[in-house]
Amino acid sequence: MAHLSSRRFVVMHPRLSVCLLLAGLWLLAGPAWAQQPAPAAPGATAATTLAPKKQLQAVRITGGIKLDGVLDEAVWQQAPIATTFIQNRPNPGPPEKHATEVRILYDDANLYVGAIMHDVSADSILRELAPRDNFGNTDFIGIFLDTYQDKLNGYGFFVTTGGVQMDCRYSPAGGEDFNWNAVWDSRTSIKGTDWIAEMRIPYSAIRFSNQPEQQWGLNFMRQRKKENQAFFWNEVKPAIDGFVNQWGTLQGVRDIKPPLRLSLTPYVSSYVNHNPLNEEGTRRTTTSFNGGADIKWGINESFTLDATLVPDFGQVQSDNQVLNLSPFEVQFNENRQFFTEGTELFNKGNLFYSRRVGATPIGFYDVDVSDDEKIVRNPSETRLLNATKVSGRTSKGLGVGIFNALSNDVYATIRNKETGQERELLTQPFSNYNIVVLDQSLKNNSYVSLINTNVTRSGQTYDANVTGGLFRFANKKNSYAVDGRLVYSRRRGNVFGSDKQIDDQNGYKYQVGVGKISGAFTWGFNQGIESDTYNPNDLGILFGNNNISQNFYANYNKYKPFWKVNNLYTWGNITHTLLYKHTRYQDLNISAGMNTTFTKNFLSAGFNVNIDPAKNDFYEPRVYPLGTYYVQVPGSTNVGGYLSTDYRKKLAWDVNGGVRVYAQDPVRQRSGRAGYGLSVSPRYRVNNKLNFRYSLDWNLSRNQIGYVNGGLDAEEPLDSVVIRQLGGDVALGQDPVDVLLGRRQVVTVSSVLSAAYTFNNRMSLTVRTRHYTSNVRYQDFTQLRPGGEEVPIAYARNRNNTYNAFNIDAVYSWWFAPGSQVSIVWKNAGTSFLQANEATPLYFDNLNNTINTPHNNSVSVKVLYYLDYLALRPKRA
Repeated sequence: MAHLSSRRFVVMHPRLSVCLLLAGLWLLAGPAWAQQPAPAAPGATAATTLAPKKQLQAVRITGGIKLDGVLDEAVWQQAPIATTFIQNRPNPGPPEKHATEVRILYDDANLYVGAIMHDVSADSILRELAPRDNFGNTDFIGIFLDTYQDKLNGYGFFVTTGGVQMDCRYSPAGGEDFNWNAVWDSRTSIKGTDWIAEMRIPYSAIRFSNQPEQQWGLNFMRQRKKENQAFFWNEVKPAIDGFVNQWGTLQGVRDIKPPLRLSLTPYVSSYVNHNPLNEEGTRRTTTSFNGGADIKWGINESFTLDATLVPDFGQVQSDNQVLNLSPFEVQFNENRQFFTEGTELFNKGNLFYSRRVGATPIGFYDVDVSDDEKIVRNPSETRLLNATKVSGRTSKGLGVGIFNALSNDVYATIRNKETGQERELLTQPFSNYNIVVLDQSLKNNSYVSLINTNVTRSGQTYDANVTGGLFRFANKKNSYAVDGRLVYSRRRGNVFGSDKQIDDQNGYKYQVGVGKISGAFTWGFNQGIESDTYNPNDLGILFGNNNISQNFYANYNKYKPFWKVNNLYTWGNITHTLLYKHTRYQDLNISAGMNTTFTKNFLSAGFNVNIDPAKNDFYEPRVYPLGTYYVQVPGSTNVGGYLSTDYRKKLAWDVNGGVRVYAQDPVRQRSGRAGYGLSVSPRYRVNNKLNFRYSLDWNLSRNQIGYVNGGLDAEEPLDSVVIRQLGGDVALGQDPVDVLLGRRQVVTVSSVLSAAYTFNNRMSLTVRTRHYTSNVRYQDFTQLRPGGEEVPIAYARNRNNTYNAFNIDAVYSWWFAPGSQVSIVWKNAGTSFLQANEATPLYFDNLNNTINTPHNNSVSVKVLYYLDYLALRPKRA
């Protein structure tokens, strides 16, 4: 990002923020709450005016439909046709040249979708196979349903020419969420120059009100990959904010009842694990057998209970382990399906970081042993007993979400080296995790929300509670909006394993913003505060509090083709932050960029420029409370860009890179600081079943100034000398007063090779191999004193280090029936941390070292079977 220097920095007073909010409400008040429709805004164009809502009539049937992708039943010809789709990309606006025809039927249990996609020839219909929820290089047809017509939340069901299914949820919090999975069925076929899709969506897969006549939001989407074209039945204009609000209407669905949604998905799994590094006296090869179940129960037409009993997450993709030199924790992706599926309500306000549930025990790093003891077992994960979530939305637009999870006590096992006697040390007490969300949808793409998260632990430790309120109000034309949030965090009790009370008992955060949200030109301004004691980290994630920030952004976009490009997106951003407590300047960031796609070859390209004036980094010294110690970072300029070639080609490339150059260090007149990054990612499609992807990421930081990773160890003779120089006392166990900083060169290389073979639309094999290495080499060291002063210090201990991580994830998956799956997973993982003279900057030496390091190997088989009560109940005579 770019920052421009300035001699004056302005702090926005909270009173001014209130004035900004009132001004935004005044701006919205006229069109949002007027009794009569407001006249069109001056300068309004067709590109920023919602398209007329199309309507489609569904037809009730009494006989069955054979799902074969043929549409040969006579009733299909009796249903009204949705046609004349409108292009959305690459050129928004024109009607499609090759017609799409979609019809909808329904009965007491299912919604049926029949679609015929006309084309030029069979060769124009691309049909790559891919695993479920992956589009690939193929055509597809999709249906969107807004069953409560709140114009904010909806469902999407897609099927490709090869019959691969995709489904997703749409919401303001989650956007387009393909982690959601439903149980439904589909078939496709190719007939001459047409391809045909037939879908059966059971009512148990969606939620709707118990009304005599249903009226749902409806849209269809078709992709013609041959021309990289996408079309919608009801036009979706990119210049208008929102997606669900631009759908048409489904009518004619009458006298259907929300079914009893009750399903059980039991599972059994078996593991064989070989760990060559197990402690002496313990088995290196172990086996385990597990069983459990997932339950879904439709409490009523609006709400569903999801529960997982004795969950098993052993087959999820391995985390990308990294060497973390920053003062903040690493945020990992959530790969556990229970925590990614249908969680859009719980993600409101970003107060829920699901990796906290079942995370590393809070006492994992504090297991102390005497000289005659050793740690035999110290679990790094907390095993869940169960997890439950209830969520849904009423016909009045009120969304309700309740999440609860329980984890048991976790113990480390410590053994006496001489006697062999073992003792257990509690590292994680029995814990209850709970979330409650209320989310009211309002007119004009608006909402208000209330979120509460709570963690309660047994025993003598602390509990945590966070409550937040959010709102967004848009005007009637959906052209301007004001939004905001207010969050309060509360923690009570003692630090785990200590008699010391938690010191951040009460904290708050607020943010308010106003902006223009639709049109070619959009802009926004927001301002916020995070107090120095704000802490949502027990069930959320926060990288740094104690901030006052203000941000202004502006975007200008051209959505129609011109010159030699399909579109143009430009943006600019200014962010200014200060320390909340002590009100001291942190940094100023000014950035700008653009990206486009060329018309003929569909080459995408973009660049960005960032200018950072000198800033004060209060977090790098790791000294709290913040304010006294900080690292002065010189001004810098960054230039970056990317290129992405056409994915329709067998061989496609993604390349991006950047260079950041720093000014001379004002503290010690150091020069030569710089950062470089390059990423190259080719992908090759052998045929419609087999593809390979490779990515290589290389980053170099020269003359980086930072906290010496790993800190100082009083038991190291060379460290004890420096501890005394920094104001500590080794004999008394007093920590240093000042901070040791190092000037270092850091080279990080990450290499990932993935291969996927899709046997058919229900069976696939994927292999992912990753090698990561990061090398740190120190040049010299300084003593950081209050006020950002650095003084050279003689430090003789070699602190160079190299971290390596290597893992393989191989997954065979077979969906042998709707909702039922067999998966076989092989995991291979190994890491090494080399220090001092062992550390090497040579990549192939590190690769060889990592491969030859003993690895942990695990092979597992898991079978889950979907049982639907509606299919199992006795049929009435």
